[in-house]
Amino acid sequence: MNLFDYSIPEAGETFTTLFEYKNIKINRIVSSDKIVPTEYIQDEDEWVVVLEGRATVSMQNKEIQLTKGDTLFIKAKTPHKVLKTLKDTLWLAIHIF
Repeated sequence: MNLFDYSIPEAGETFTTLFEYKNIKINRIVSSDKIVPTEYIQDEDEWVVVLEGRATVSMQNKEIQLTKGDTLFIKAKTPHKVLKTLKDTLWLAIHIF
């Protein structure tokens, strides 16, 4: 599998599991520029990195701007939302159970 072999969704985001083993799951996320902010509260820790593009995330009453190369650690049970993204924003999300 090639990490950069993907299609850009017309709206929302696509999630593809790239790897899953024991207590780790790695997802590729491809974002459009038409995002409906949805609150996520996950049971596991998550570390994300933006590989291409730009995104704004809301977490703990702050808006966090992420650009290419930026990372963010989200502790389990922490409410967060993706507020906006550029078309073709590419992320890796590593979930740690």
